[in-house]
Amino acid sequence: MGIPRIHPRAEIDSHAELAPDVEVGPFAVIERDVVIGAGTRILAGAHIRAHTTLGCGNLVRDHAVLGGNPQDLGYKGAVTMARIGDRNIFAEGVTIHRGTAAGSETVIGNDCFFMANSHAAHNCIVQDHVILANGAMLGGHSTVGERAFVSGNVAVHQNVRVGRLSMLSGVGSFTVDVPPFALVSDRNRLRGMNSVGVRRAGIRRDAVKGLRGAFRDLFQQRRNLTLAREELVARGGLGPEVLELLDFIESSVRGVCRMS
Repeated sequence: MGIPRIHPRAEIDSHAELAPDVEVGPFAVIERDVVIGAGTRILAGAHIRAHTTLGCGNLVRDHAVLGGNPQDLGYKGAVTMARIGDRNIFAEGVTIHRGTAAGSETVIGNDCFFMANSHAAHNCIVQDHVILANGAMLGGHSTVGERAFVSGNVAVHQNVRVGRLSMLSGVGSFTVDVPPFALVSDRNRLRGMNSVGVRRAGIRRDAVKGLRGAFRDLFQQRRNLTLAREELVARGGLGPEVLELLDFIESSVRGVCRMS
């Protein structure tokens, strides 16, 4: 078992719990009721706020702030949490905020990469292997599915869902849900299927073919989305990826990105 490597100029509350082999750099601040898992590195000037939990093997680079107070006028000082998994990277200037309502939390999964100055607001849920490029912003209560890629300076509105293996192109803004496996850009504009991301994820060729057909039938013909979905379901023989896409659309409250 290793011992924590704590720089003498770091500030760590006596009620914080650091697992063996944690590294804390100069001028880093770790507040009370923080739990940090083994092998995590907190670099110079980073700030881990109260009621934040980090799993194992995370890297928190210079001046990132994890578990900050929510930027929500409804927040009145209740105890809320930020729960972060394993092997994530938080680059310089990243901000992750806790939940707003008492007992609520912001949740970050495993193996995510938050590039410099990206932001996840209160009550966000970010699943595994998600990448937020520089300056990307997630509004409160938004959800990002596995292996989604949110490009630089993208703004995701509060309560929006981003489906897994989707790609949001740079400087886009999204106020409606982004379907899984989709490539989107500009303002809520669907470009088609995220072919590169789907291929890299190792999805089977027959499943990719089925997804291409589903995107064509649902979006390219610019038909009524509900009717197009019902026809696909009635046709039957759909693979799990197409069913995931259809279920996502059916459960959407805000609507989904469409081709213009």
